[in-house]
Amino acid sequence: MTDSEGNTVKFNKAAAAGTIALASVLALAACSSDGSGSPSTSTSTASKPAAVDYSSLSGTLTAGGSSAQANAQAAWTAAFTAQASGVKINYDKSQGSGGGVTNWLNGSYDFAGTDAALSADQFTQAQTTCGSAGGVNIPVYLSGVSIIYKLDGVSKLNLDAKTIAEIFAGKITTWNDPAITALNSGVTLPSTPISVVHRSDGSGTTANFTTYLHQQQPSVWTWDAGTAWPNSIGSGQQGGSGVVNTVAAGNGTIGYADQSSIGDATAASVEVGSTGKFVAYSEAGATASLDASGVIDAQGDGDLTVAIDTTKITSAKAYPIPLLSYDVLCKSFKDSAQGKLTAAYLGFIVSSTGQKIGAKNAGAAPLPASFQTKAADTLSSIK
Repeated sequence: MTDSEGNTVKFNKAAAAGTIALASVLALAACSSDGSGSPSTSTSTASKPAAVDYSSLSGTLTAGGSSAQANAQAAWTAAFTAQASGVKINYDKSQGSGGGVTNWLNGSYDFAGTDAALSADQFTQAQTTCGSAGGVNIPVYLSGVSIIYKLDGVSKLNLDAKTIAEIFAGKITTWNDPAITALNSGVTLPSTPISVVHRSDGSGTTANFTTYLHQQQPSVWTWDAGTAWPNSIGSGQQGGSGVVNTVAAGNGTIGYADQSSIGDATAASVEVGSTGKFVAYSEAGATASLDASGVIDAQGDGDLTVAIDTTKITSAKAYPIPLLSYDVLCKSFKDSAQGKLTAAYLGFIVSSTGQKIGAKNAGAAPLPASFQTKAADTLSSIK
């Protein structure tokens, strides 16, 4: 059985998290994190913080946005509410990043999931939504943008940044183009036309992907990075599931999607820089890529907007197209109890425990420890 995003295996795993015994969840929290976002120490002699007791919390959180976060949010919700039985969390993945931010700015959501940090204009608009303190971007979810394809008879494919950019810019139009064959010695590539599939809705996944294209190949990918697909090449589809399903239904198709949403789709290995090393997605590879390429570029006090420079990803152990997703929330809530509840849930997400749950149930990559610590610090100040 598949869900509306077409993520059979991943969604089932996330749903299964709801059956985790409370004792098991608390044991995991106790041995790995205090649940507030402070990462566990790597030294065996250091004392380990006690688990946070969420059992007294109650209320309902209403949120939505990023479909990339959907499987992780399902797992996080199940694990958190196993400890906080009086809490209900509604996360609407159908909105996508753009819709999630819009609904949050309109005051409909307690927080929004987005694969692109708030823009400068949105950050300013948040002062209307939240009051003068405004909002903050909190990194919560790390994955990778996978280049998925469907080409009969071809189960393995290497692509480099220039070739990917030329395909999605419409400059390479057949699968046996010399640029592709040169990267795939021993693979028989047909003359099948290439059918590009991209997002039609405002998408943070698109923002992450186009950031990579523009940074790596600015002479080919001349459009600026952004949440909207910038050209008329190929077929636009709603949501990550729309891209995945359209690629899977065709032959000669190629698209991009968050790794956690691709299901059984075949993904290409991508060259790291100009190293000649072609890397498949891995959790460790995504963490390594953010460690190498990401720095905090705060838009305000406590904000954790991350600037990613993919040209700094040079290790063959790193996956070259990282996808970093945020939850955005107000720094000060009109209802302080709602602010406390929102901060508690997001604190659980960014804790060592929450990151392990996201990795186990959604194939997410753990955020680097420094990002977990910064996120916990910001969330501790939410009012």
